[in-house]
Amino acid sequence: MGLVGLCSAVLLLSLVALCSAAGSDAPRGVAVGFVFDPKAKCEPPCKHGGVCIRNNTCFCSKGYEGETCQYANCYPKCKNGGTCLRPGKCRCPPAYGGRYCHKVTCEDGCWNGGECNAVNGVAKCICPSSWTGSKCQDAICPQGCRNGGMCVAPGICSCPEGWLGGACHTAVCTKSCLNGGKCISPDKCRCRRPFSGPLCEERNKSH
Repeated sequence: MGLVGLCSAVLLLSLVALCSAAGSDAPRGVAVGFVFDPKAKCEPPCKHGGVCIRNNTCFCSKGYEGETCQYANCYPKCKNGGTCLRPGKCRCPPAYGGRYCHKVTCEDGCWNGGECNAVNGVAKCICPSSWTGSKCQDAICPQGCRNGGMCVAPGICSCPEGWLGGACHTAVCTKSCLNGGKCISPDKCRCRRPFSGPLCEERNKSH
């Protein structure tokens, strides 16, 4: 057997062994036990380590397919519109991640028990009933926070100085209103007749 014939036989056996070991990932389009032509030419040339076995016929290395072995294979296939960049590596569209684009991902994550889900192809945090916002970062106070108060936790308002209560609705007067007067805003009393003054301490004289 000449040198060319020996090389052909060795390459044939190697390629047959490669096909047998590849299992379900075996390149498609080339039958096992093919005849190798050492003078074969492939135009355009085989890519990604593929071997030209007959004129314009490529034998692809594991993980690639196509007429010139130009396409990468990903097993399992890339999901949710992902593109296979190289064997086992997917490029995922926005809102998806993971090795095979099988996970929904929300930028910066979801806070306070929110869950990331795809809504019409867009990643969105689904918040529990007591939180809102793009990341579930804003607490909800059903009673509202009045007079400049801020909702800092579900149902809890942080009130500015001079106000108290669950909704910051109760004014604080550092000195108590007298004679039945009512504190209506910080340090401001509403007086009952016939009283007046800052603390309702003065009795109006009748004419």
